[in-house]
Amino acid sequence: MATVINMPRLSDTMEEGVVAKWLVKKGDKISEGDILAEIETDKATMEFESFYEGTLLHIGIEEGETAPVDKLLAIIGEEGEDISELLNGNSASQSETSKEEKVEETVQTSNETEVPEGVEIITMPRLSDTMEEGTVATWLKKVGDTVEEGDILAEIETDKATMEFESFYNGTLLHIGIEEGQTAPVDALLAIIGPAGTDVSGLKDGVATSPSSAKPETLVEESKTETKPQPVATTTATGGRILASPLAKKIAADKGIDLSQVKGTGENGRIVKKDVESFTPAAAVRTSTPVKAETASPAVQAFVPAGEVSFEEVNNSQMRKAIAKSLSASKFTAPHYYLTIEVDMQNAMASRKNINELPDTKVSFNDMVVKACAMALRKHPQVNTQWTDTAIKYAKHISVGVAVAVPDGLLVPVLPFTDQMSLTQIGAKVKDLAGRARNKKLTPQEMSGSTFTVSNLGMFGIQEFTSIINQPNSAILSVGAIVQKPVVKDGQIAVGNTMKVTLACDHRTVDGATGAQFLQTLQQYLENPVTMLA
Repeated sequence: MATVINMPRLSDTMEEGVVAKWLVKKGDKISEGDILAEIETDKATMEFESFYEGTLLHIGIEEGETAPVDKLLAIIGEEGEDISELLNGNSASQSETSKEEKVEETVQTSNETEVPEGVEIITMPRLSDTMEEGTVATWLKKVGDTVEEGDILAEIETDKATMEFESFYNGTLLHIGIEEGQTAPVDALLAIIGPAGTDVSGLKDGVATSPSSAKPETLVEESKTETKPQPVATTTATGGRILASPLAKKIAADKGIDLSQVKGTGENGRIVKKDVESFTPAAAVRTSTPVKAETASPAVQAFVPAGEVSFEEVNNSQMRKAIAKSLSASKFTAPHYYLTIEVDMQNAMASRKNINELPDTKVSFNDMVVKACAMALRKHPQVNTQWTDTAIKYAKHISVGVAVAVPDGLLVPVLPFTDQMSLTQIGAKVKDLAGRARNKKLTPQEMSGSTFTVSNLGMFGIQEFTSIINQPNSAILSVGAIVQKPVVKDGQIAVGNTMKVTLACDHRTVDGATGAQFLQTLQQYLENPVTMLA
């Protein structure tokens, strides 16, 4: 049965979208996960993937056209299937039916209950292109509070970041549907706003709760006490408690800021995101009172007697779930194989030293590896490919993703058109992207579109390792540390500096000989860096 796909809501404030580019055409075979189109929202241009398999039977919005959210975007079904009734609006498609059921279950009330005038039902928003569920990190409003348009209602953790969610309505917060620490799917009942004193008991009863919020109260409380960080757990030098949002705490931890020195501007003096971001440490150091060692030190874990088995259960973050899903899919679907070579880095070390002696110039060894990979991909296009069930897609452009470790997991910001960038441009771009990745400031667009990935653990002293391919890429390069060791040069033993790199390849697209030739080219560039400047 044909499936109708509507214009998605790809940002929390998106009301309409523009189809920037269709990546498939009418009659093409579509697999689940294929990118259908690039859609421009009010915040970014994002890739929109298919959740269905079949043939693209109809395109409802052409390139360059603007359409509101939920407008017919495309129809996917069996080849030759009659969709005239769907186009004429005489019958509902599978997705329309499921959407109506979903709306009835999670947004609208039952048939016997009407929404009172002035009451607005707010559902879990889809804050990223891959978000399927979200976790309420903290509520910044409580039931009974007056809410104005633009007020921040809650901080919601997605698979990519913790984001502030603002209200688009004025009124009183009448009901909270998802408590702090609970996870719920997109479109589950989040809150109800309306005139003060309005009876919304019928709305609450008529709206289906999410699986996580439907747990018995005792289990929810147990989970919250065991695994959810208390929002006011931080203490001051005098033993007082600091009111701070989880997002503010994360940013403060990343920047090394002592929250006891930050003045909160939120409700009841609560420290919020903007307070931490605008905080100037230098000014606070001169006025702050030294923190006693016993209050500044981390909490000491309670003694556990020998022989007693003990566990602490911590809920998976949305980022960890996304990492687990994508890497499992890659490892279990793509037949990986690995090739390792050892590179003489003597010339690279000398070249880097000379480059960094130039004014306002800073280049790392990782920048040199990224540049060498981009140039090697130009000579070996088979490595710059993507596998589909019907064809191998050769990317004509080269965009290298650089894996960056963040507190909650791993992000891969992307350098578009890497082969056209100089070493200094790569260095500056990587530094900027890595810094914003750690602060969760990257946009979805900056983390999509890679054709190859580099993962470097050399700074941790790791000499050799293997990585899981970052699909839809066909390969990923694992970079180890530069090691000083005896080497043989011209028949003599000498002190050398070498680095091992391992290429993981998808055997469906990259044969062993092709991967080996790519590494040979990469080795030539790294051992003779001057060739990268030509």
